[in-house]
Amino acid sequence: MTPYLFLDRDATLIRDTVYPRDPAAVELLPGAADAVGDLARRGFTVAVVSNQSGVARGFITPDEAAAVDARFVELFAVASGVTLACWYCFHGPADGCDCRKPKPGLLLQAARHFGQPIGPRSVTVGDKPSDLDAGRAAGCGLTVLFEGDWPAVHARIRERLA
Repeated sequence: MTPYLFLDRDATLIRDTVYPRDPAAVELLPGAADAVGDLARRGFTVAVVSNQSGVARGFITPDEAAAVDARFVELFAVASGVTLACWYCFHGPADGCDCRKPKPGLLLQAARHFGQPIGPRSVTVGDKPSDLDAGRAAGCGLTVLFEGDWPAVHARIRERLA
């Protein structure tokens, strides 16, 4: 079974600008593209799963969110060689949806899309406890709190593969 690498976006893969609306402001975090590219080449199925409640809260429009996503995917593909598949929850915290982390809905949507179950070799990386809770609830065997150091995260995941 191919393991998943589920990744949060803001403050994990890109600089957090709080409700990003300007594609020109998208900036990859140092080491993210190299680490994720290497893990993809080692057999991980990579999926970005991210809460983006700025849409429900009226801080950004759906078009702005789509433009930021397109720029993010473009920059990441150029830097890593990986074309990312992304799932976003645009609901607000009070909406009661199943896709907003800490619920596992986004991860399960990705697994259905790829047609394979989430197994114990799967990994979730994010900057908030809700990211890790979603990974555990979905069945990931490893959850990693991102604290700004992609080389350390990369090494921890590679150790897990050994």
